Amino acid sequence: MTGSDRKAWRHLPPPAQAVAVAASEAVAAAQERDRDRLEAAVAPLAVTEGAGLVLGAVVRLLLEQTHPDGLGGDDIRRIIEGCARDVVAWEPAIDPHVLLVLLAGALGVHDQSEEAPPSPDILARHAALLVAHLLTPTPRPLAGYLAAAFTEIERTELLD
Repeated sequence: MTGSDRKAWRHLPPPAQAVAVAASEAVAAAQERDRDRLEAAVAPLAVTEGAGLVLGAVVRLLLEQTHPDGLGGDDIRRIIEGCARDVVAWEPAIDPHVLLVLLAGALGVHDQSEEAPPSPDILARHAALLVAHLLTPTPRPLAGYLAAAFTEIERTELLD
């Protein structure tokens, strides 16, 4: 990430800045299929408070945009298979079940009490891979989705 990319997030409070920078780094590494860079970017993303919430909102926003009539089981299967197929050659540790957990969580339908959640590192890696995959069909900049996610989260917190 360039210095100008970091400056783009200066208007956010420091915790949100950390999420934006960490998420941008990890997704960019996934988009570039740079395993070493992804590995380096996942560590800070995994420990940045709120990253899961923000990336979940980004995934949901991308799903809403790409599936305006709603998602069915076949859609979810295609997303998981497509993401896994796209990255398995350069990131063989891809786990379709973790992608399903992320998608279900983003859609608010995952019952976390039924199983032990994957580690934060695994979730962060797979979230970056999933977001990069969802951004791919027609190139979309992550920054707009991050900004929309922050706005949505802020609005939700104000209403609570």
